[in-house]
Amino acid sequence: MKILITGGAGFIGSHVVKLFLSDSSYRVFNLDKLTYAGNLNNLSGIADKENYTFIHGDITDDAFIRELFATHGFDYVVHLAAESHVDRSIEDPFVFARTNIMGTLNLLQGFKENQGQLFYHISTDEAYGSLGETGLFTETSPYQPNSPYSASKASSDHFVRAYGETYGIPYVISNCSNNYGPNQFPEKFIPVCIDAIKNQTPIPIYGDGNYTRDWLYVEDHAHAIKTILEYGKIGETYNIGGLNEWKNIDLVKVLIRETDKALGRPEGTSLPLITFVKDRPGHDKRYAIDNTKIRSELQWGPKHRFEEGIVKTIQWYLSNQQWTDAILDGSYQNVTFKT
Repeated sequence: MKILITGGAGFIGSHVVKLFLSDSSYRVFNLDKLTYAGNLNNLSGIADKENYTFIHGDITDDAFIRELFATHGFDYVVHLAAESHVDRSIEDPFVFARTNIMGTLNLLQGFKENQGQLFYHISTDEAYGSLGETGLFTETSPYQPNSPYSASKASSDHFVRAYGETYGIPYVISNCSNNYGPNQFPEKFIPVCIDAIKNQTPIPIYGDGNYTRDWLYVEDHAHAIKTILEYGKIGETYNIGGLNEWKNIDLVKVLIRETDKALGRPEGTSLPLITFVKDRPGHDKRYAIDNTKIRSELQWGPKHRFEEGIVKTIQWYLSNQQWTDAILDGSYQNVTFKT
C-alpha cells in the first residue's frame, strides 16, 4: 500500500515515517520541502530501505502536487506538513496561511482527482482555543483559535471536512496535545530549556509560568496515528492526549532536576537560571485533551508516563549534541538525499 506522508523530515513526521517503514505492508513516500524545520538527520539510516522514497517538494505548488498524485496514485495520505511555531506565526501570518491552508487545499484537490482509500489530516488542540481552570477539549468542542498558527490549522481542518461533505473524499482528522521527545527542533520549549540548563544560560518562561499544557511523547503520537489510519472510522475526529498536564513553571523544575542529575550536578544547581520574560500576544492559558474516544473505540493509550518520557528525552539531547550543533550552525541543511 502506497502511503504519502507530508512533512516526514520534521519532528513528529520523522517518527511517523520510521513507524510505517517498520511495517513491510507499506511503501512510504516522504514529501518534505526541507524548510528550517525539515531535517534529514532525523531519518539517518533509512534512505536505502526498499519501501522508502523521499520526495523533495512544496505542498503549496499546485501543479507539482497534482502531478505527484497522478503519477503515484497514493492509497493513503498522512498530512503533517505545517508551519507550527506560534511566535513565528505572530511575526508572519501569511506564511502560515499559504502553507497550512493553501498547502492542505492543494493536497485535498490532488487526492480528490486521484482518490485513494483515506486522507488523514493531523491537527492540533490549539484550534480549540483556551480552557479555564477545569474541563477538557473533546471532539465536539467548538473551534476558537487565538493565534495565526491555530487559525490556519482550524481553517485547514474545515477544508478537509468540506471536501468530505462536498466531494465525498474519505477522511479522518486528529487533534493532538503538545508533543515532546527526541528530534524536536530546538526552538521549542522543552529543548530550549534542556539546552539552557546544560549550558547554564537563562531559562526563559513566558508570563507568570502558570500556562498549562498536556504533554504527549512523540512515539505514542506516532502509534496513535497508525492506529487511527488502520482502524479509525471515516469522517471522524479523534483527540490524542497524553493525560499529562503540567504548568510551565513546574515542568521547568522537573527539567532542571533531571538534567542536573544526568550531568552529575547538585540538586537545584540550575534553579537560579529561571527567567520570566514578557508574555506573547494571544497566549492560551491552558490546553487539555479528553482522549476517551480513541481509548474506547480504538483501544489506544499513551505508553509513556511523563516522568519516563522526559528522562528519555533529556538523555537523548545530552547524547546527541552533534544533532543540535548541526542545526545551530546550519549544516543540517546541507545533507544530500536520494529520491
